[in-house]
Amino acid sequence: MPRSAVVADPDAGRLALNAAALRDAGFTVHTISDTAGLAGLLNAGEPSVIVVDAPLLPAAESDVPVLVMVDLDNPAETKVRPPGIHDCIAKPPAPRELVHRATALIDLVSRRNASRQEAEALREQLRQVSAAVRATNDPEEIAKQVVAGFGRTFKADHVRLTTFEDNRVPLITATWNRPGLGPLPANALPGEEEARRTADRLWAGADAAAGDAPASNIANTASTLAVPMGEGSSSLGIIWITSIDRPRKWSRAELGLIQHVAGNAAHGLIQSHLISSQQQVVKQLQQLDKAKTDFLATVNHELRTPLTSIMAYLDMIQESTEQPVSSEVHQMLDIVVRNTERLRSLIEDMLSVSRNGLDDSLMHLTPVRLGQTLDLVAAALRPLAKLQNVTIAVDPVPEDPEILADEVQLQQVFTNLVSNAIKFTPSGGRIEVGSESHAAADGTRWATVSVADTGIGISSDEIDHVFTRFYRASNAMSGAIPGTGLGLAITKDIVARHGGHIDVASTLGAGTTVTVSLPLNADRSRSN
Repeated sequence: MPRSAVVADPDAGRLALNAAALRDAGFTVHTISDTAGLAGLLNAGEPSVIVVDAPLLPAAESDVPVLVMVDLDNPAETKVRPPGIHDCIAKPPAPRELVHRATALIDLVSRRNASRQEAEALREQLRQVSAAVRATNDPEEIAKQVVAGFGRTFKADHVRLTTFEDNRVPLITATWNRPGLGPLPANALPGEEEARRTADRLWAGADAAAGDAPASNIANTASTLAVPMGEGSSSLGIIWITSIDRPRKWSRAELGLIQHVAGNAAHGLIQSHLISSQQQVVKQLQQLDKAKTDFLATVNHELRTPLTSIMAYLDMIQESTEQPVSSEVHQMLDIVVRNTERLRSLIEDMLSVSRNGLDDSLMHLTPVRLGQTLDLVAAALRPLAKLQNVTIAVDPVPEDPEILADEVQLQQVFTNLVSNAIKFTPSGGRIEVGSESHAAADGTRWATVSVADTGIGISSDEIDHVFTRFYRASNAMSGAIPGTGLGLAITKDIVARHGGHIDVASTLGAGTTVTVSLPLNADRSRSN
């Protein structure tokens, strides 16, 4: 490449001699004799080298290499140290020496630039390898990307990645061979025990985590680099990078980049192994859940069949006019009917749980009058409340809002809430059912139903769990109050599928209020 030089010297004779020597060597030369002219010349463009007399050095601030001419008898000049790449030469310099020193400076800069570009290209290639490792959770793909990336980047002949038997990573062996070369013989690299010892030694090393493997251990190779992979205080695998006939010295920068990629690979293998283990656990849980669901569905079916027959015969006996039963028997039959109803309700709850909640396809949305639904539920449950000596009061409302809902499921919601209130309210207690409609801040209209009782209440540390399946409050357990802990869970599921929400407020020993909010907007109900 053409070379250029700026020669700055206040001595006109020396300036002419130095410029002539450089021109004879093929340089394009620009000369200047003062600091102002030197600064302006450098602003116009950068030469390959600057040859400057020491007194003019302050004007030579540049990234260009500088050859400083100094008077060896002048201590002030011999102490100058310009920034960047520079050299000093005694003045007046011999023409040959001047050309040689200027050329050496230019070559040094050229080599450094080439080395910098090569290092940047190396970093970019290995950056792509790390990106490929982070982009997958497949351990085989991670190992494949690492060996292929190292092989292509460092122009190796063979690369092998092996993990050891370790519960942190899967057992993997991945190899890469330079195109045109066959694989290394099976015994060319150390066995697992020796490889583990080598990896442990390198991983525990204080200075570097990569090193040349002993030549005696690697058959028919001129150079082999052993790179450990590890986590914490122990290794979990090793990477071999070998060259058959080209000895290689590894720079610190190369070793640092290799260690970085090996660290990413180890992290990726650990994460992929964890994800794989979690996926297996999830799959097993899904299989167990399906088996549980199938079992519950089968048991529920088998229970409902005889129960339906029992209830039919009970109805026939109670309604028989040809052979009426005595009042005492009738009372006993009423108890049997109530318990049969309890058993039927329990079976229905278990069936809902076995379906993992209610299936959307089973919802039949129709316009439903909320007040009418509450009156029907209260009327159906008053006989049960009367037996408990509990009063049910439905507050009258000025308007009966109409909502889009599945009427059967909506009745189940309020039946669950009111029957719960009856169960947990002692004799002489009262249950109030109220409803109202209102507009929210966003313009949507809602219907709110509250069921308030004067029962035993729920403690503050247990109230967050009442919607959990099979959960029962401690006072219900200690009071031997019957129940399965499914009613509120199913109720919340139905309300959520209607686009609403349910809240509970309770004071231990004073009572509980359950509030259900449902959207009155038909479009919102349909979307939910």
